[in-house]
Amino acid sequence: DSDLQLERINVYYNEATGGKYVPRAVLVDLEPGTMDSVRSGPFGQIFRPDNFVFGQSGAGNNWAKGHYTEGAELVDSVLDVVRKEAESCDCLQGFQLTHSLGGGTGSGMGTLLISKPSPKVSDTVVEPYNAILSMHQLIENTDETFCIDNEALYDICFAVCDIPPRGLKLSSTFIGNNTAIQEIFRRIAEQFSAMFRRKAFLHWYTGEGMDEMEFTEAEVSEYQQYQDATAEEEGEFEEEGEEE
Repeated sequence: DSDLQLERINVYYNEATGGKYVPRAVLVDLEPGTMDSVRSGPFGQIFRPDNFVFGQSGAGNNWAKGHYTEGAELVDSVLDVVRKEAESCDCLQGFQLTHSLGGGTGSGMGTLLISKPSPKVSDTVVEPYNAILSMHQLIENTDETFCIDNEALYDICFAVCDIPPRGLKLSSTFIGNNTAIQEIFRRIAEQFSAMFRRKAFLHWYTGEGMDEMEFTEAEVSEYQQYQDATAEEEGEFEEEGEEE
């Protein structure tokens, strides 16, 4: 209940609509019974339903089942949910894994999960550099650019409703103009600036022949105006119309 805890609540929670906070947690077990207990408990409704990942057979208190057979079959589904949570973070710094050591799932699958994220995380630590350097070139040389995050692209590919609307043979799509792109620019630019100030991983790029000035130019290029753009208030349009 302290002010410090509220200030840092976004470390463990995502803010949803209506001022509600959803735990940034993935709950895993090799049997459905424990998940049912959590759902029916006093705090079951605060978790994201998609973040419950469970098997059907259990590990039978056997480390080998959790690590090599039953757990290995479920681990890709767990990592997919972890990936989605990681991509929604502004500045991911690590994972906290809470697991038992006496049972088969906690010990076997828990240690299997610990070995999984690390190899891929190290390769994407310079993502802000790559994104800003690319945007600098895209703004100069393209007329249109469509930004789609991995989670949205995944849903487009797999979460397809194949039930046609009754009585309708054609459907329409609404295209609106908004300033949502500024949040993408702001988030990536902040990460870029934080890394560039410390010259973090800069040698990866200069070693390939790049000049440090290219980073500076990308940081202060024309996209800044879009990062700071705001939507006009409705009243401002009315005032302009009256003046005319």
